Amino acid sequence: MSPYPPILLESWLPFDAIGAESLRDASAARKPPLNRLHVWWARRPLTISRAAVVASLLPDYETVAADPGLRQRFPTEAAYHAWFLRLMGIHGDPVTVRQRLLRARETGENLGPNPYGYPRAFTSNPTPEDLALLEELLALTWGSGQPRGLPLRDFVILDPFAGGGSISFEAQRYGFATVANELNPVAAVILKATLDYPARYGPDLAADIKKWGQEWAKRVNDKLAPFFPKGDGENIFAYLWARTVACPTTGKPVPLSPNWWLSKGKNPVAVRLLTDPAWGEPRFEIVRGDAIDFDPDEGTVRRGVGRSPWTGEALDGDYIKAEAQAGRMGQMLYAVAVKRRGGFDFRAPTEEDLAAVRAAEAELARVRPRWEAEDIIPTEPFPEGNDPRPLLYGMPTWADFFSPRQLLALGTFVETLRELRAEIRAAMDEERAAAVETYLGIMMDKAVIYNNRACRFDPTRGIRSIFDRHDFAFVWSHAEFDASANLLPWCIDQVADAYRDMARLLTPSGATLEGHTFERGPLTVLQGNAADLSALPDRSVHAIVTDPPYYDNVMYAELADFFYVWLKRAVGHLYPEWFAAHLTDKDAEAVANPARFKGVGLPSRRGGQGARVLAERDYERKMAAAFREMYRVLRDDGVLTVMFTHKRVEAWDTLATALIGAGFSVESSWPVHTESEHSLHQAKKNAARSTILLACRKRQHATRNTQHVWWDDIAPRVRRVAREKAQEFAARGITGVDLYLSTFGPVLSVISRHWPVLTREVDERTGRPKPLRPETALDLARQEVFAMRKRGLLGGREVRFDEVTDWYLGAWDAFRAERFPADEARKLAIALGLDVERDLVARRVVSKKGSDVVLLTPRQRRG
Repeated sequence: MSPYPPILLESWLPFDAIGAESLRDASAARKPPLNRLHVWWARRPLTISRAAVVASLLPDYETVAADPGLRQRFPTEAAYHAWFLRLMGIHGDPVTVRQRLLRARETGENLGPNPYGYPRAFTSNPTPEDLALLEELLALTWGSGQPRGLPLRDFVILDPFAGGGSISFEAQRYGFATVANELNPVAAVILKATLDYPARYGPDLAADIKKWGQEWAKRVNDKLAPFFPKGDGENIFAYLWARTVACPTTGKPVPLSPNWWLSKGKNPVAVRLLTDPAWGEPRFEIVRGDAIDFDPDEGTVRRGVGRSPWTGEALDGDYIKAEAQAGRMGQMLYAVAVKRRGGFDFRAPTEEDLAAVRAAEAELARVRPRWEAEDIIPTEPFPEGNDPRPLLYGMPTWADFFSPRQLLALGTFVETLRELRAEIRAAMDEERAAAVETYLGIMMDKAVIYNNRACRFDPTRGIRSIFDRHDFAFVWSHAEFDASANLLPWCIDQVADAYRDMARLLTPSGATLEGHTFERGPLTVLQGNAADLSALPDRSVHAIVTDPPYYDNVMYAELADFFYVWLKRAVGHLYPEWFAAHLTDKDAEAVANPARFKGVGLPSRRGGQGARVLAERDYERKMAAAFREMYRVLRDDGVLTVMFTHKRVEAWDTLATALIGAGFSVESSWPVHTESEHSLHQAKKNAARSTILLACRKRQHATRNTQHVWWDDIAPRVRRVAREKAQEFAARGITGVDLYLSTFGPVLSVISRHWPVLTREVDERTGRPKPLRPETALDLARQEVFAMRKRGLLGGREVRFDEVTDWYLGAWDAFRAERFPADEARKLAIALGLDVERDLVARRVVSKKGSDVVLLTPRQRRG
């Protein structure tokens, strides 16, 4: 246990209420302004971020109750907890309301526009009275000798993996000195736009952002209007395209689309694909309602295999890819979506539409040599990485992600933005002008993710971003914005609106309390490696609250290159050190990235260390270096709060090894349900929906413990802790894989406090006992949770099944899905003495599908 006064997070956290509020934000139509400003992957909700920051600093109730004055303010522990919830902006019972909403979803009951009865928690700013009380409470934990307590601005909160900035944003809102560090230059720009400029300039800057955005859009429209013709009064929302390859027999273009629906529902609309041997290319007809006498679900491509409408022959995937890689994959415009009241109408392309496309292609060919010389469009090669689909389908450079007219439009955006720079700087001081230009650059990023060849059209939600998922999925039929009249104005509104809301959230009330003015602490934004925080002195940080990269969950640098190549051209002159490199830094990034180790060493099956093993070790090494640096900058009485969510035991083992090895002990952990069930990235992945908060301290005996602790001696305690915590969390609604993960933190707490823990295995090289891998303790915890869940499923009875039945029962209980990761199947099998191949695959209990296994139905098992 830490010798310092305990913090609230070590004894209590209303994780169910915080989770319900986080899910409220995830399911809301209008997302928090940080999410609306710019895409960043795996961004934490604001509610859990503010809770993690404040609970990492506040004292626990026992410390509060020992102070006579504060005991009067909080006579009971319940009163203290209720005040914390109000400080978080939670003014009701979101858990009960969420349960009602889930029931209403099943019954069709309408609970009204806001069944919670109060605004979303993140929209609530702390009052001057609450901030004054917060200062007084923090003096109990951190001590200052000042009658009013240590000023909030003197508390330093660090996030070394700041990403999209949620944690740092909330630290600012409570007045703390905030340090946000991020390796990725794209995220560093987001941090400037999220943390710095809204706090520095307030809501008034929104008018400048909008003014110059509108001037930019007007000049762009003047240049691009000839390439986007419209009928009288027509407002074109999207042009719908299908990728094409030549029919091997006729040589005529084959439009590849998985289906030909434009809209379903009461008033369905579809496209009829027409061919005639006398024609040189197919034609398209818009068909509505009862006139749809064909099956629009029968497209011309399915699972990568095409079908020629000219001959009926199949076009195998290798042929399609070869054509694409040879530069012979084209595209055809098959429909135009026009805005109307309440939705969209559709029409077939006109000759004027097609002529405008040809004119745009000719114009791009004319200006492209100059643009490439002036570095206006991104000609950088798409790097080999974990997602090869862009290269497989003929997109070797970043410019190839865009059709000719899309690239012409976006190049015009950049060129026109550069023309505006001098005028913006002449109208205001240099720093304010840099802020305005930064937001115009963010508008540029928003334009490129909604206007490229990987954007789908959704008739209920419009054009979908390339990053609906965390990858570069190939899209057969894509949507193109009207880039002359609609794209940039929409981006301007989105960014200016997000800025205004962020600035309002960061704007202090301006009120004083008894002459005491609250001043927000200073902000520092660093762009660099989390393993090198040399800008910070030793023992200078009160609390580190961070959401580190989750093992192999998101390859941030690979994805961020899509933004980087455009931001470099739009705002690189403002941040030259951040954008000096060709692309983002993949080598220093702390993720388990197998692509960096392709061709290095022997494959694992030949006795070598495969790319995945090397990537995992690289991740562990980088996380260990980052945690060692956190140990250096954290005060001896400081707190490290780590957010982590991953369903694979290996990810937890790697994180724990790095964390404990750096000298930290885990004091408490809390599972907070934060992941939306509707996330495309989470869907069908049986992923953990809970974020686990680990409250850590510097281990007091980290440098002087000489007494050996043996795994055999503490294993019974690990079993007991896992069992007790699983019962506690299950009673509060944690289920499935999240229940297993909820025990990991408590188990890590046991072993980290006794570190190093030795096993009976002997290292052949040294002759000494091998240290425990955290994975061993986590596997033991899984066994305990499985045993508990089995008893629960069987009504408390102790029933002995064969091992395969036990495995099936445990798998369904943990994942609640027929498909889940093969590695998790293996882990559960090992716990029950089974082998996946021999006992599950060979006996037709499961089948393998990629890196997953699929539970087979009785009919499939008999087949």
